Amino acid sequence: MPETPLIVLASQSPARAKLLRDSGIGFTQLASEVDEDAVVAAAGATAPREIALLLARAKCEAVASLPEAAGHLVIGCDSVFAFDGEVHGKPLTSERATQRISAMRGRTGHLHTGHWMIDTRSPDDGGTGFRDGMEAGADVTFASLSDDDVAAYVATQEPLWVAGSFTLDGYGAAFIERVDGDLHAVIGLSVNVLRQLAARAGVAVTDLWGPGS
Repeated sequence: MPETPLIVLASQSPARAKLLRDSGIGFTQLASEVDEDAVVAAAGATAPREIALLLARAKCEAVASLPEAAGHLVIGCDSVFAFDGEVHGKPLTSERATQRISAMRGRTGHLHTGHWMIDTRSPDDGGTGFRDGMEAGADVTFASLSDDDVAAYVATQEPLWVAGSFTLDGYGAAFIERVDGDLHAVIGLSVNVLRQLAARAGVAVTDLWGPGS
């Protein structure tokens, strides 16, 4: 196992950090300062998969440019929920969260999570210059929540700050009947995709196991 983590997670997300920690992957975290709306507008992106990959790349590139990221594999992620032909990011307000959750009850949407990796290691340290991304996701089917259920969930404030207005690893888990696809991608980071991207950068996932944040 490496003495220092090779992975840098370009996110301050507790859920993504927990996924890596629970999978035995050592990592450090660096926040990415990205204006998501500006990035999407500049690219003219409209498709959920395209937006998820675009934002994952932007976050990864922002962190990979920092001096602290040198010599690491930087992984950036972003999730976008597609429902009724619309892209649902973070609702940010209780009113919007209530509207969205009420519309989703008893129905199914698709969660897209984009991943982007950049190898910042030098050639002398095994660096490959690799930079590429992958998308993973799943269909998510919601229970038939009552109005009281919706109000109580929104009151927790949890759905305000997550794509699609729901989580699979918090209060929202009680209201999700079924997930068809990559479970970890719904939480925010597919460990399987991380394995594939690291392999393309010349690093086995078993070499990523170790202590971390």
